[in-house]
Amino acid sequence: MNTVKKDLIFDDMSQKIIDTAEKIATSSGTDDITVRKILQELGITNRVFYNRFHNIEEVLGIVYENTILKIRESIYQKLDPNKDFFEQVIEIVANTLVMSYENKMNFNQYVFENDSVSHRNYEWWKAEIRKIIDYAKENGYIKNVDSEVMSYSIWCFIRGYNADAVGRRLPRDEAVSNFKYSFGILLDGMRA
Repeated sequence: MNTVKKDLIFDDMSQKIIDTAEKIATSSGTDDITVRKILQELGITNRVFYNRFHNIEEVLGIVYENTILKIRESIYQKLDPNKDFFEQVIEIVANTLVMSYENKMNFNQYVFENDSVSHRNYEWWKAEIRKIIDYAKENGYIKNVDSEVMSYSIWCFIRGYNADAVGRRLPRDEAVSNFKYSFGILLDGMRA
């Protein structure tokens, strides 16, 4: 969602600046992104940059928001009623964790400074988790739990696990394996 204030230009060059910042973040992390690096990479002047963005944080905000949207897409998988519900949910959440883990490693400091205050992101995830819980209740897969409380609890579990794994820089495969094990136990407690 490329939101830039009205007094600034948003055009192809704006997108090139965003793409370049994303490329640098992916290869080196956000600590290495500076206006100077973007200017050098694109061969543009300060004026070109500042006609489009107020500062580097604004660009990082857009890059990170785009990253969040990509991660959100990973939850949109149809549940197959012919397959084990719990195995499917563990795989969906693990895939989301992998995307989140890989992207957040690049945005480590930015995430911890900005992500936790994103109420809109929190509400979106809670609503999506609640949909899966309600689906499971309607189909008799889980106990009749409070969907609101459980969606919040699952959000906290996933987010907390991810934050710790990223913060301690656990190897991805170890983080995913441990997550699947622990999340599986959590889900087992909800089985009907």
